[in-house]
Amino acid sequence: MKKSILIITVIAAAIMELIDTSIVNVALSHMSGNLGATLEDTSWVITAYAIANIIVIPMTSFLTAKLGRRNYYIGSIIAFTFFSAMCGFASNIWTLVAFRFLQGIGGGALLSVSQAIVFEVYGKDRVSIASALFGVGVFLGPTIGPTLGGFITENYTWPWIFYINIPIGIAVTISSLLLVTEPEIKAKVKSVDWWGILLLIIGIGSLQTVLERGETDDWFAAGYIIVLTIIAVISLSTFIWWELTTPNPVIDLRVLRSKSLAVAAILTFVTGFGLFTSVFLTPVLAQRVLLFPPTITGLILLPGAVLAIVGLLFSATLLKKGVSPLVIITAGFVIFISFTWQMSHMNLEAAPGDLVGPLIYRAMGIALLTVPLTALAVSGLEPKDIPQGTALNNMMRQLGGSFGIAVINTYVAQRFGLHRNDLLSNINIFNDQTTARITKLSNYFSSRGFSSFDAHKKAIAVIDNTFNRQSFLLSYLDAYLFSGLIFLLAMPLLFLVINRKKQARAVVIINDH
Repeated sequence: MKKSILIITVIAAAIMELIDTSIVNVALSHMSGNLGATLEDTSWVITAYAIANIIVIPMTSFLTAKLGRRNYYIGSIIAFTFFSAMCGFASNIWTLVAFRFLQGIGGGALLSVSQAIVFEVYGKDRVSIASALFGVGVFLGPTIGPTLGGFITENYTWPWIFYINIPIGIAVTISSLLLVTEPEIKAKVKSVDWWGILLLIIGIGSLQTVLERGETDDWFAAGYIIVLTIIAVISLSTFIWWELTTPNPVIDLRVLRSKSLAVAAILTFVTGFGLFTSVFLTPVLAQRVLLFPPTITGLILLPGAVLAIVGLLFSATLLKKGVSPLVIITAGFVIFISFTWQMSHMNLEAAPGDLVGPLIYRAMGIALLTVPLTALAVSGLEPKDIPQGTALNNMMRQLGGSFGIAVINTYVAQRFGLHRNDLLSNINIFNDQTTARITKLSNYFSSRGFSSFDAHKKAIAVIDNTFNRQSFLLSYLDAYLFSGLIFLLAMPLLFLVINRKKQARAVVIINDH
């Protein structure tokens, strides 16, 4: 009974952390108006949390060893909960951004440490089931975040997006105080790698800022983006060199000598790209272009989210029966690519039910990738290196999501301009259909009491809005195809680890470790 409660506790903590990566996305305009800030400044609420997460996640193994797993984990939950409350109380945008960053620092531990605890509780013979259960949190968190955020914002006020964490955080803290213990094998830290920590903070902080803010500020047209890009390249290059040469690194990059971990990390990056960009694109397409209300948008995501749990358990069962992780990973990639292909054929007449089927494909594809990628990642590692390997793998998923959203934002903006110009090239005063449409709309607005000038102006605005909507639709459809192409290009990496001996070892380790 205690083990079941502990599993529920740590998975709840992981889901809570992952929900907060996307829950604020739909509330930015409300925050902006309430706090008297521009939308560009308000988007730092997302950026700050992402930067903090990406910095802390790879350091989890080091911090756990230095502070003790129990102390670090419980302290992180308390910090996450406290700063969630402070975010809700914030009275200006930059106070909110600061508290959001500190919330992200607290949340960084909840992913990797929760995963390590789940693995430990299930023991050597049921690690695949443990991976599946943890995968539920990895999938559900980002998926339900925007839906939950939209519901709260519609029915309450934006601070409740943060207040909702307080009761959950308190319950998880109490449960963790009673149930979380130290691991049987403790890693020891001989000295603190302060240079490594400093280079990581500067490098990741700069890179994340560039990725999150680049599209908003027109990339290299902004001086600070150029400066931060240079800082990121120099800092991260120096960090890699330093971590590979110092005897006691804060992040032991030497574990990437394992070919299976290196390949799994890249594929996890691609999976994060697909997971987070699809969560970003689908609600925007549904609400902005197809004009679905937020509640309906949330409901169309629900069937896939439920079936993903089945997919996760199914993939774990296949691993348990000796099916190679590479076979399951390949199936996951193919199914996700099928999702992107189906979504790329939507039109303005699409009903909510038309999206449910493709979104089920999305859910099953990601579900089939989550567990075997973890299996592949740890298959070539010694037991002492597994915590560091899983932390790096988790970081790659989050980094893939941040990178993906930045790339997709830029891609959509560029494709929008291209499609709009193409559509407008067919509009001119010599086009009879255009003239007839403008005349019909002008007459309609004139019949509603508008002057001829205002009626004509409104008619032009309606046509312009129609062009924008169609241009956005085509841009989002292109973005789905682009995501599918990224998955397709990543698949050949599996040939690097196709080796019967290594496949067998992966299955043995995931079952026996």
